[in-house]
Amino acid sequence: MTTLSPLTVGATFSFRKTMTVAEQAMFTGISGNLGPLYVDVRAAEKVGAAGMVAFELAVSALASTCLARLGGPDRRLGEVTFSFKAPVIVGQSIQATAEILSVEGDDALCRVTCVNSGSGEEVVSGTARLVPFTAKV
Repeated sequence: MTTLSPLTVGATFSFRKTMTVAEQAMFTGISGNLGPLYVDVRAAEKVGAAGMVAFELAVSALASTCLARLGGPDRRLGEVTFSFKAPVIVGQSIQATAEILSVEGDDALCRVTCVNSGSGEEVVSGTARLVPFTAKV
């Protein structure tokens, strides 16, 4: 029987990163998303953005760093739910935080938030469930 890394209710981890043009280009290539808000500064400015909008999934992916640290080497994401509360502009810094809310067997329910480091505005909120790597969800 394999012993999984321990989970502690209340444990938190945070990670901060600036959303860069280079990463925007990489995510465009990975996702194939050529939506004008994400790849065309003029199109984004036309709708009132201060520049290209960072991909929501790229912003929320910062939380995966936090979740991986909380879950340890033997857990993966089993479920995730996000609300994208406000856009992030390429060049802005975001702090992602995850907190273990509850532990059920080998699973952990976590709260996830992403905050614009410049404005303090919460831009992403949600929950994630960490499950053992071998779990079928």
